Amino acid sequence: SMGFSWQRYSILARYYAPLFGGRNLIITNTVSSGFLLGTADIIQQSLERRRKPTQKWDGDRTAHMFITGCSMGPLLHYWYFWIDKIAPRKGVHHVKIVIIKVTIDQIFAPAFGLWYFTVMRLLQGHSMADGLNEFREKFWDYYLAELTLWPGAQMINFLFLPSHYRVMFVNVVTLGWNVYLSYIKHRISPVYTFLF
Repeated sequence: SMGFSWQRYSILARYYAPLFGGRNLIITNTVSSGFLLGTADIIQQSLERRRKPTQKWDGDRTAHMFITGCSMGPLLHYWYFWIDKIAPRKGVHHVKIVIIKVTIDQIFAPAFGLWYFTVMRLLQGHSMADGLNEFREKFWDYYLAELTLWPGAQMINFLFLPSHYRVMFVNVVTLGWNVYLSYIKHRISPVYTFLF
């Protein structure tokens, strides 16, 4: 039965391989980013409704999360394409390069947070300035959680995965992260406003 399961895996891998190569990769990364952000909102709304059964389902909110995720897909696609160009020079250990990549990723992480909050605000009919203000209010909630999860996840990503699976791996880890993003986006009051 072990042979059969491996055979089944190789058939699946052959079937899905075209999604992770060439021009299809950006489409895969874009759609999966939208799908996972939308799915995360469905999970978060389900949790909210369990606590407060009178809360109505907000389909617009899920659609906004899906669209925002799709808008982030190409950004992430080209971001990892660029970051993977940082290659080891002679005599530089591979782990050092991975640490440099993870550090660069964390330095620029707030830019992705800003994108998320701004696009969500625009989709809700608010101004770009409103998105910037919301990001400023929730920055520490966002960034402290970011630092807790992503450095470790990105070490795994850059050490063990081929570059064409980067965004997909990030998206899978992101499912849990996106539930948190949906939570802080739609929560009434931030925890760390006094720090910014």
